[in-house]
Amino acid sequence: MSKKNMRSIIAITLGVITIIFTVSILNSKNIETLQTSATVATDDTNLSNKKIGWGIKRNDNHSQPDLGANNKKLIDQYNGIAIGNSEEKNVYLTFDEGYEAGYTSQILDTLKENDVKATFFITAHYVNSQPDLVKRMIDEGHIIGNHTVNHYSMPDLTDDKIKTEIQDLHTAVYNKFGYEMKYLRPPMGEYSERTLDRIQSLGYTTVMWSFAYDDWDEKKQDRVEYAKEKILGNVHNGAVILLHGNSKDNANVLDYCIKEIKKSGYVFKSLNEFKK
Repeated sequence: MSKKNMRSIIAITLGVITIIFTVSILNSKNIETLQTSATVATDDTNLSNKKIGWGIKRNDNHSQPDLGANNKKLIDQYNGIAIGNSEEKNVYLTFDEGYEAGYTSQILDTLKENDVKATFFITAHYVNSQPDLVKRMIDEGHIIGNHTVNHYSMPDLTDDKIKTEIQDLHTAVYNKFGYEMKYLRPPMGEYSERTLDRIQSLGYTTVMWSFAYDDWDEKKQDRVEYAKEKILGNVHNGAVILLHGNSKDNANVLDYCIKEIKKSGYVFKSLNEFKK
């Protein structure tokens, strides 16, 4: 074979190798691009982050309130809790505890005397400032719920921040008390479809309510008869009752209200016994 032919063969061979190598690189880049796109699609669920404030429309004669079609649809879709079975006279008592105002010991005394188990949704501040009360809640058979570390409106937070707000409190409660929380109440009752999804993905059940009143405002206290009227006038089958632990009125009327609710044939159940 002549030198000229040899050089031609070598040139052709090198050209083929170059083409194969180039195609290989392009394919590799395409694969990498597809993998990256798949990861982004998995992380970005495209769920609505429109902020929704929980609200209900009360009905007369102790019938169940209207939660609103969108509220009910979203809560049901993400297996949350807001209102129980309409045919059974069960009620579920819950308290939000962002901070201690001096009334929770009295509330716990009343619950113990009436053999009622409640759920207390607490923040990191409450855990750090009132460990003895949290321990008492647990020791006396109540449920401890997650109200997030800092009580921020959840739709305002990134996914990572939501995870931190929930998991940091979860870890703190577990480390201090060996107790693992599983229920979460969104601060201020503000949520979105995205936040419901993130809460569920962290193993939590979102808990809203079917009754609440303006008991959280410490400037609106010393209204005992008003508190009784609001609580007793709105009891209904499957009621998820939200009271605030910083209310002096709640502490003072709780015994009376529990007894009257029981007299009306209702049964207090824990969230662990919840029936839709």
